[in-house]
Amino acid sequence: MFMGEFQHSIDEKGRLTVPAKFRELLGASFVVTRGLDQCLFVYPMDEWAVMEKKLKALPLMKADARAFTRFFFSGATECELDKQGRVNLPGNLCEYAKLTKECVVLGVSTRVEIWSKHTWEQYFNQSEEAFNDIAEKLVDFNFEL
Repeated sequence: MFMGEFQHSIDEKGRLTVPAKFRELLGASFVVTRGLDQCLFVYPMDEWAVMEKKLKALPLMKADARAFTRFFFSGATECELDKQGRVNLPGNLCEYAKLTKECVVLGVSTRVEIWSKHTWEQYFNQSEEAFNDIAEKLVDFNFEL
């Protein structure tokens, strides 16, 4: 399971150091794609297979399902870590997530998320204010803390 929040920087060649705690869990190769909320999602290959199966099950005749599947798969790329534990992020994905220099790498259960520091701080501050309301709504999903 991925968990934790780490501050890292992207170098001038577009490489981001992956937290040491995440490297073994990601494996030799993994998938990076556009995520929600303007971040990148990073999946180990076994979790990517689960996502792929779920997306394939969406109804092709529904425009929203087609649009989401396109969004998710068109940005996906298979990546590997170099010997220093860095991943070279594609330019189109860096543009999407507005990644420049300072980044936040999050462990979120079955995936890793990569955020620009600025976007993460904005998102966190907005979410923090609404956290109690969000927690109350989760009760509708039979979720209790």
